[in-house]
Amino acid sequence: MLIGNVGKEPEVKYVDAGVCVASVRLATTERAYTLQNGTEVPERTEWHNVILWRKLAEVVEKYVHKGDKLYIEGQIRTRTYDDQNGIRRTVTEIWAESMEMLTPKAQNNS
Repeated sequence: MLIGNVGKEPEVKYVDAGVCVASVRLATTERAYTLQNGTEVPERTEWHNVILWRKLAEVVEKYVHKGDKLYIEGQIRTRTYDDQNGIRRTVTEIWAESMEMLTPKAQNNS
């Protein structure tokens, strides 16, 4: 489960037999805080690659924009590939099973 903000416009494409797939960069932020001993822990932001398929991807294509807040539930998946230079790369992605848009409609660009 993740709650975060969309970092850039979603990338949407159609693959085999017209199946829609969307890729979203989602930022989750842990707020800064101070420990009891006075140590300050700074704010920390993590970036997640979220993959959405079929109907969820179509919703993303129509309604989700940079800056929107999303709630995502899904599975963590890791894959490896060889880049253009032959270097083995590993990518961790969240394959969304459900999504809820949390940005109020008045703020949403749709």
